Amino acid sequence: MSFNKRYLGALIMAPFIIFLFLGGIYLKVLTLVLSLIGIHELYTVVGEKNIKPFAILGFLATIGLFLLDNDITKVIYILIPLSFISLIIPVINIKYNFIDGAITILGFCYVSLFFSFIPLVNSMDNGKYLLWLVFIASWLCDTTAYYVGRAFGKTKLCPKVSPKKTVEGSLGGLLGGAIGCLIYGVIISKYGVNIPLYHYFIIGALCGVFSQFGDLVASSIKRYVGVKDYSNLIPGHGGILDRFDSILFSSVIVFFYLSLILNL
Repeated sequence: MSFNKRYLGALIMAPFIIFLFLGGIYLKVLTLVLSLIGIHELYTVVGEKNIKPFAILGFLATIGLFLLDNDITKVIYILIPLSFISLIIPVINIKYNFIDGAITILGFCYVSLFFSFIPLVNSMDNGKYLLWLVFIASWLCDTTAYYVGRAFGKTKLCPKVSPKKTVEGSLGGLLGGAIGCLIYGVIISKYGVNIPLYHYFIIGALCGVFSQFGDLVASSIKRYVGVKDYSNLIPGHGGILDRFDSILFSSVIVFFYLSLILNL
């Protein structure tokens, strides 16, 4: 049953690939939907620890970010009012406290803001090609880490957070992401993407490190609140945050590398 559920879940996720190819407004709308679902999942699971984030504020901030066309330079117009109101509410209603406000703000940054980097990369020069770096790095890192860890893993990486992960698997994942991005760079160079190839290796290596942190962050949150998955939305795969935990972190790395290092 579990095996069949995983294939059903993969089938449900398949249309996401189509949106990556379409890009533009279609990808923006998809990331908005994923952000709203993801932030709902996070706000729901922290309730297990009696944390009561202001969900409506998080949803409104997420929609506001979308209406600002995911413009990272204008995010302060969302983040400051969100922080302002989240700090005031516990004063007006003492059944809430500053932790509730802090999780409201952090949830917006972790889920909605991180998701917004996907369409931002897509909107760059040659973004329709470069966007795939986010997913190639994450997927190959995850896959190679699993198989290398299974074959050679002996040294536990973070046993208190994710008991099955090993140092050997982590290193394998890093190399898998780096080599995969390098090969992809060679391929897209034939389509007019003129970026020195060593940058792809560096991007893949950085994503190999931080996509694993994304996975571990999601695991640490779930372990803290005492849940296995964020939700049961995707059969056999959990929720949106279970499937996109590493991709969220990779999207940040790819965006900042392309914008700050390569000035795209």
